[in-house]
Amino acid sequence: MPRVICTAKMCEFGPHFEILQAAGFDVDTVPTEVDLRKEPHRVVEQVQGYDAVLAGAEIYSREVLEQLPDLKVISRYGVGFDAVDLAAADAQNIVVTITPGVNHHSVAEQAFALLMGIARMTRTQDRAVRSGEWERELTPRVWGSTIGIVGLGRIGQAVATRAIGMGMHVLAYDPYPNEEFAKTYQIKLLSLEELLKQSDYVTLHLPVTPETIDIINRDTLAIMKQGSVLINTARGGLIDENALVEALESGHLRGAGLDVFKKEPLPVESPLIKLENVLLSCHTGGLDQESHRDAYAMAAQNIVKLHQGEWPVECVMNLKETTGWKWS
Repeated sequence: MPRVICTAKMCEFGPHFEILQAAGFDVDTVPTEVDLRKEPHRVVEQVQGYDAVLAGAEIYSREVLEQLPDLKVISRYGVGFDAVDLAAADAQNIVVTITPGVNHHSVAEQAFALLMGIARMTRTQDRAVRSGEWERELTPRVWGSTIGIVGLGRIGQAVATRAIGMGMHVLAYDPYPNEEFAKTYQIKLLSLEELLKQSDYVTLHLPVTPETIDIINRDTLAIMKQGSVLINTARGGLIDENALVEALESGHLRGAGLDVFKKEPLPVESPLIKLENVLLSCHTGGLDQESHRDAYAMAAQNIVKLHQGEWPVECVMNLKETTGWKWS
């Protein structure tokens, strides 16, 4: 009987158990007291001997993968795969899959929660009222402002339609834009530089690749409008956090809403925590009840399909030149 270990967060409930067990898999979970994000050295210990892993954001480096000779599939819960060394997975014929199209509405909602929280000073207003203070300030109206969406995939598109409903002017940058979508919704496609120059709010929705690491840095931050706001619900690797702190401390940026960070959980000594003009959340962008259910279902289905000889091409992130891959 093939074996699957579930390592993703909150994997104790969801449709994946029924899907995998119905397909003949023996399914286990990592003990609740084990946090593989905080204890990466324990990944080998926990995954050893399993054929597949329904994985969270724990790291699968070359060193880790070389110690897992039985592993055939890493089925990621979510759309990020930067924690997996794809070249090393290729070398060992391990298939890496993701669950696209299940959490874009959730992430878009989180992006707007952060945007509106900054726009209406939710954090400082809440704290003021709780402390008995009653200080009101004038803030720019969101309606009629300009939002720049960096990355116009499923999530970026979900943000765009919400922004239009909020009465915002929508700009977008994407290396390979969906021009039909942009035309339908009258979204102006620009270079990254022009988008940064013109946007009151910039929201990031790109994957982390060698080309996008620190795409927001001292140079690109300097291009952004004075008093603009940065939102990141994508990946922490997109931002040079030291440069962002400087831009926030100097007042060049009015604020930032951050759901993701270079290191997670965000260390308590991070200067971002001390800044009043930053709204923080703990990588919850893709988490709501519906996306949790659908992501776990798709992650399980990816494993079942591969075991049954199918190839879920839209979900597979590696082995691009491989044909005739087999489970055994």
